[in-house]
Amino acid sequence: MARPFGYVDPNFPNPGGPNDTSTIIYGYTQSIAIAAFTAAWFFFHFITHTVQNWKLRSWWWMTFSTGLVFEIIGYIAWSLSAKKDPYSLIFFVLNYFFIVTAPVIFAAGIYTVLSALISRLGNMYSFLRPAVILGFFISSDVISTIVQIAGARLVGVKESRRQDPTTANNVLLAGLAYRVFAMSIFVLLMSTFQLRARLAIKEHGLPVFRLSLSISTLVVYMRTIFRLIETAEGLGGKLSTREVYFAGLEFAPIALVALLFCIWDPGR
Repeated sequence: MARPFGYVDPNFPNPGGPNDTSTIIYGYTQSIAIAAFTAAWFFFHFITHTVQNWKLRSWWWMTFSTGLVFEIIGYIAWSLSAKKDPYSLIFFVLNYFFIVTAPVIFAAGIYTVLSALISRLGNMYSFLRPAVILGFFISSDVISTIVQIAGARLVGVKESRRQDPTTANNVLLAGLAYRVFAMSIFVLLMSTFQLRARLAIKEHGLPVFRLSLSISTLVVYMRTIFRLIETAEGLGGKLSTREVYFAGLEFAPIALVALLFCIWDPGR
C-alpha cells in the first residue's frame, strides 16, 4: 500500500481538534497575504459586476456575480485555513468546493454568452443550437463537479485516517478528466462558430468582445487542464505542494476572466 502523503508545519502545531487531519493536505501552509488579496480582488469585481448588471438590466448575467460569491467564500475559507488552522478538514472541503465550483458557474455564463451570440448572428454559423449547447455543457459541468467534490471529500477522509488516498484521488481525477473532455468540445465548437461567423461578427461591431470572450474561455480551459495535471500527479506532487502554482494557475486565470468581463461586460 502506498504511503499517504503528509506535511506538517513545524511552526504551526496541529490543534488536534475533532475536524483536524494529521497532516496539512495542501502540502504547505498558505500565505495569509495571498489569501486576503484574492478575497478582496473577487469582492471588488463582485460589486462592479453586480452594479453593471443592475444598470444594464442584464439579469441573465447574474450567474457571473454568483460565481464571484463562490470565489469570495472559497478564499475566505482559504484565509481561515492560513490564519487559524491549516489542518482543518472543514476549511479544506469548503475552500475546495467553492473555489472549484466557481469556475463552473463562470463557464455556464460563457456558454450563455455564446448561445446569445449564435441567436443574434444566426444559427447557420453553429453546428449546435443554443438550447443544446446550454443543456449539454451545463449538465456535463454539474456531473464533473459532483464527482470532483466527492473525490476531494474522500481525500480528506483518507488523510485524516492516515490511509492511502490513491483511490479517492482517482475519483477526483475522473471528474476533472471528464470536464476537460467536455470543455475541449466547447472550445472546438466556439472556434468553428467564430470562424464561420467572422464577417457577421465584424458587421455587428463585436471583434473586441469576441477576443475578450475567446481569451476568457481559453483561460478557464487552461485552468481546468492545470487542475487535471495537478491531480494526476497525486498528493505530494510538485504542482499541488507549491503555493506559487496555485496562485499563478488557479487564482490568476480566474482573476483575469473577472477583469476582462468587467471591462467588456456581455450585458452591453
